[in-house]
Amino acid sequence: MQYISTRGGIAPVGFIQAVLMGLADDGGLLVPEHLPQLSAATLEQWRTLSYQELTLELLTLFAGDELPRADLRDIVQRSYATFRHPDVTPVHRLQDDLYVLELFHGPTFAFKDVALQLLGNMYAYISQQTGSIIHILGATSGDTGASAIAGVSGKPGVRICILYPHGRVSEVQQLQMTTIADENVLNLAIEGTFDDAQRIIKEIFGDAAFKQRYHLRAINSINILRILAQITYYFYAYFRVSEQQPGRSISFSVPTGNFGDIFAGYLAKQMGLPIHRLIVATNENDILVRFVQDGVYRPEAFRSTHSPSMDIQVASNFERYLYYLYGENAAKVKELMAEFRANGLISVPQADLERVRADFAARSVENATCLTTISQVYAGSGYLLDPHTACGVAAADAEALGDITIALATAHPAKFNEAIALSGLEQSFPDEIQALFGKPQRQQVVPATSEAVEQHLVEFFGAASGVLPAPEDVLETLT
Repeated sequence: MQYISTRGGIAPVGFIQAVLMGLADDGGLLVPEHLPQLSAATLEQWRTLSYQELTLELLTLFAGDELPRADLRDIVQRSYATFRHPDVTPVHRLQDDLYVLELFHGPTFAFKDVALQLLGNMYAYISQQTGSIIHILGATSGDTGASAIAGVSGKPGVRICILYPHGRVSEVQQLQMTTIADENVLNLAIEGTFDDAQRIIKEIFGDAAFKQRYHLRAINSINILRILAQITYYFYAYFRVSEQQPGRSISFSVPTGNFGDIFAGYLAKQMGLPIHRLIVATNENDILVRFVQDGVYRPEAFRSTHSPSMDIQVASNFERYLYYLYGENAAKVKELMAEFRANGLISVPQADLERVRADFAARSVENATCLTTISQVYAGSGYLLDPHTACGVAAADAEALGDITIALATAHPAKFNEAIALSGLEQSFPDEIQALFGKPQRQQVVPATSEAVEQHLVEFFGAASGVLPAPEDVLETLT
């Protein structure tokens, strides 16, 4: 399997190189050169696999023979041995035709553990096999940072710096990042929004000389392995629910801000998983909903909500979807992204919008509706939703497709106690979260500029960069 840029400006690269590259050197995002197509017979064979076995089969399709299968199996097994549930991502029936896919059983109680435990172990494997240094730089609206740090903290050969918007993440999210004492972790609180943090990341990765000098790697969902790892749970959930209700049409409602989680579902559908519709569920930051409804992708004023991980105006994975919407036409994507940079919007004609709507429905959920959904679901079933999952459930209810709908439960409610309290409810914290309170924190507050961040990166990454090679310099030892 080879990987190419959505903008067509790089030569194809292999799986390991794609994991290391993160953002393509032409500013685009990496995608598989072709999507594997799965037959009905293959889907039936996979139906009985464990989560780990299913992940191994899917990753083998995308990694090819670059990693020995035994090594890939070991990475998968170690990644999901950290989860608290034997099914890794179990499905819970909430109502007759509504299920929740629990993605919060990992170390930091968020769906991003599913991909970031895997990516962290993959980076450590590459570092070990090549004797090289891995320097990770990422931005977070809350959950990515904690999950990324949990994936690599204490691992030799790997160092990580995470940017997050100062004062705009939940208390638990901040504690999960800033109470880590390992010396290979640096937290920078940006005086701005998550969009500022994400912009800084793209600017720094766009500086090819700086990126190469400090061996920078991506851990945000611009990294293709993040997307590939998330494909598994769409297959797993579909198999579990279709066993209970054979012959029924199944859709997914996905809380999303960056379009990464739902894009993994889109790829699963394109590969042959018979998903009916994918519901884009956002909060009041509704750029993705407006695109599905009106065909115009244009940021508006930023709004703080009870679901901060979706407080995003520019969805970094949207470019990947445009690539497939326009028939894998990289020149068209390059043109559209240039238009977006110049004019601040992308507009698609009605014929293209109809193709969007064939795969996606979309609903935005107001703050008040989010809280009401939490309290109503708890009153009716005793099941406590976090505010992001509540947006997914509310969107599924509003869309009323007539299908079985699986809403992705993206975080444990304990991570967002502020919203739970505003819903008039109380909860007890899991022991792992309760232990965070009172621990000393380590963070530095910095201006929202790439220059300010680069100063800290030079100090944090600089010494090791001059001692150990970049993985690319010794990549033949792996392949």
